[in-house]
Amino acid sequence: MKKTVIKFYSNFEKEEQWLNRMAAQGWHCTDYALGRYVFEKGEPGEYIYRLQLLDYPAAHAESAAYLAFLEETGVEVIATWFRWVFLRKKAADGPFEIFSDRESRISHYKKVIAMLLPITIFNLIMGMRALLDGPRLYSVNLFAGVIAIFPLISYYQRTLLLHKEGRIRE
Repeated sequence: MKKTVIKFYSNFEKEEQWLNRMAAQGWHCTDYALGRYVFEKGEPGEYIYRLQLLDYPAAHAESAAYLAFLEETGVEVIATWFRWVFLRKKAADGPFEIFSDRESRISHYKKVIAMLLPITIFNLIMGMRALLDGPRLYSVNLFAGVIAIFPLISYYQRTLLLHKEGRIRE
């Protein structure tokens, strides 16, 4: 049995948590594209899902080599979207963490921030234009820019906490 769910996230960690809750109910994501998730019914808790922002698009040689390495370790690539990759691994194979240390987590958050920041700034500028010029079309940009601020701040706060944690341990 298959089902399609349309859902949009601005926070990859919340999206990942949702995918894992769906998997716990036996709905396993098999494909993703622009907010459209395809699920197949299976054994509850069979898979653990992770999302990662790659340095380059999935077709790039470095990304392709990295994804091939992951697949050799039992990780399945279920979808790629621009630089985002949706991964899953059988729960029976043990824990599935992509970022094993503080520095790799910080690096990933910085990549996400670097991707979100220009998008947020662009949308805020275009949205401000709506306030000045009045075209309703740009008010969507203002809304998108404001929405994007929240995960941006959240990821920035996480990097600060991880840096602080590192200083405490040293």
